[in-house]
Amino acid sequence: MPSSHPEPFALLQSIERRCLEHAVGLPMLVEVEDVWSGVGFRLGRHRLVAPLAEVVEILEIPPVTKVPMTKSWVKGIANVRGNLLPILDLNGFLYGAPTSIAPQCRVLATNYKGVFTGVLVEEVLGLRHFREEERTSVLPSIDEAMRPFMKRAFWRDGEYWGVFSLHRLVETPTFMQVAI
Repeated sequence: MPSSHPEPFALLQSIERRCLEHAVGLPMLVEVEDVWSGVGFRLGRHRLVAPLAEVVEILEIPPVTKVPMTKSWVKGIANVRGNLLPILDLNGFLYGAPTSIAPQCRVLATNYKGVFTGVLVEEVLGLRHFREEERTSVLPSIDEAMRPFMKRAFWRDGEYWGVFSLHRLVETPTFMQVAI
């Protein structure tokens, strides 16, 4: 008995041929720009950016408990979700002048080699993304107090953004020596 249905294999070949005739090609490979990301913040007149990998959290200033017999730039200890976080004033550490507490002040939390630290800054300027061609070998004019923590800089829209390493800060013996 002759069948009006094609053989299964022939049917599959027919479907494959039609699919290939109507198939859309893969998109062209587009090169992705190399982008560096960090958290922008302000310290005095300086616009700085901390590497994104070095910032574990951005906090409003939490309630702190003062710690007796510590240097003036040690704001105290905060309980952040069950973890003790020392809050240290970056401006106070670098320049000896305390940060004027204002609503825009924030704490950049970092965790380096098990040392969980909160660094008080004047203002957080948000997430910043820089293209490789914005990188410059010229560091902005900065004070000597800040220079050891600067890794490099980016130049954008007529402004330098210095890359400030929170990890280098935490590694600094004078930063870790908080007792009077």
